[in-house]
Amino acid sequence: MAYDSFSTYGGAGAAHEDTGQTKATRRVAENAPDRIRFMVVSGFLGAGKTTAMIALGEYMDKNYGHIGLIANDLGANLVDTNLTQTSGCTVEEIASGCICYQMDNTIDKIRRLKDRDGCVFVMSDIPGCGVGALDHTYHRLADECADWITLSPFMVVVDPERLRMLLPEKADINLPEELVYLMKLQLEEADLVVLNKIDLLTDEEIQRDVDFLKEACPDVPVMAISALKKIGIAELAEFITTHESALKNFSVRDDEKFAEAETKLTWYNRRMFFKTLDDSKIDCNAVIDDIIENIRMGLIERKRNVPHLKTFATAGAGDFNKCSLIGIDYDIEHTQLFIRDHKKMSMIVNARAVCESRPLARLVDDAIDDVCDKYNLDVQVFFTECFGMGDEGR
Repeated sequence: MAYDSFSTYGGAGAAHEDTGQTKATRRVAENAPDRIRFMVVSGFLGAGKTTAMIALGEYMDKNYGHIGLIANDLGANLVDTNLTQTSGCTVEEIASGCICYQMDNTIDKIRRLKDRDGCVFVMSDIPGCGVGALDHTYHRLADECADWITLSPFMVVVDPERLRMLLPEKADINLPEELVYLMKLQLEEADLVVLNKIDLLTDEEIQRDVDFLKEACPDVPVMAISALKKIGIAELAEFITTHESALKNFSVRDDEKFAEAETKLTWYNRRMFFKTLDDSKIDCNAVIDDIIENIRMGLIERKRNVPHLKTFATAGAGDFNKCSLIGIDYDIEHTQLFIRDHKKMSMIVNARAVCESRPLARLVDDAIDDVCDKYNLDVQVFFTECFGMGDEGR
């Protein structure tokens, strides 16, 4: 593909990999002792927020100064925390709730990353159904921490496949209308919209999506990247280090509709350890693919979906596997595969499903039992949680 990157104005431009100090580099470095920049990375489930943070973090750590990453989600035992730890950046975790409702903890994490670890820029994601961080996080930081925190643009990452739900074609990708509403709200919050995964698109499709986003989000810069292929990362890093949040006022217009959207989702998190019963080495990539495929087929059978399922597995010596699935109609995305066969592996599963919590828990149990039988494996489960946002008692 001839395309390299889109500027904020939508024109084509070659991606640059200048490792010298740009003006932005000098500005960040000069302010580092007294100030720190902070940015929220928002976006719908499966948009590639974590991969974008890692790509930015790795590039900026080499060219701008030390970078801190905060992995955030509603549950515990997060794939994203383990994945970000492979980046070389300093990583913190804020689990069991959005940063919006843990602001004292969030401020403490930012301060520690600055004072203890020497970070000059910190990025945090929020849950993929999250809305409201502009109000709850940015405005509070502007009110209470303006003397030492500079707020970079509130960045919303967009997946082109999910964007099809909003395009004139209004594609049906088997997600309820309430989740489309969530995605629209996220775009309204943005100071900066970033179209991700452009390596999967043609030049014409990229231009179509950028043009649509500019029309849908007037007066908001639009950039296009491939976090996985590191396309457009240098330009994005330059932008977020030389611009600040507009701190616009945003609030959810329809709290009842927002609540209905949240109740469509169930969170599932599990940490476990597999080993072969005969102490032989096997293809653990195949084991993981079969687990994900069994879950996918179980959801299809129940006429349910999974907007985002992600797994992270390690087997020692730096060898790891990271996979994701953005719906029952899609192939498994392999961010990283095991290089070698192994006799054991630790694995985390995070799923955000349009499915009731009890049937989801059962079908994941069934998927794991099936692969244990197929590959002659023993499994030890260390942690499991499965909850719907509307579950009684939550």
